[in-house]
Amino acid sequence: MVGESGDERAERRQGDNGHRTVPHTADVRIEAWGVSREQCLVEAVLGLVECFADVSRAHPTAVERVHLSDDDGDDLLAALLDEVILELEVRGRVPVDVVVEPAGEALEARLAVAELSDVEIVGAAPKGVSWHGLHIGVDPYGWSCAVTVDV
Repeated sequence: MVGESGDERAERRQGDNGHRTVPHTADVRIEAWGVSREQCLVEAVLGLVECFADVSRAHPTAVERVHLSDDDGDDLLAALLDEVILELEVRGRVPVDVVVEPAGEALEARLAVAELSDVEIVGAAPKGVSWHGLHIGVDPYGWSCAVTVDV
């Protein structure tokens, strides 16, 4: 991805997955990468959660299954992150682990969730996904994505 440091480039060449946040005025910008589209989506969710909650000590209490259309477009990324925000706002739960896998003609995301009261809040809760600058696609090292999240 443009602007990645030498360390991140070296990690990506070795086939690592990851994410980071970058400064953005009044919002949160998340960049994620993975060896596959599914792993890139997982990293985007983990990056989103990391912006507002420390889930390192939390234990999941339920698993939510999210069915997503098997589309390579940016709406796939937006739809998954919107589901995470919905889970937070409506049910008061936050993902502590994520798996995204093909499921026939679609994708299935399994979100292992913990109660919001069981995690440490470290930032403002996300309110929505911005379509401005939203991207997911193939790059020289696998897949990468970028998204701005309103907080």
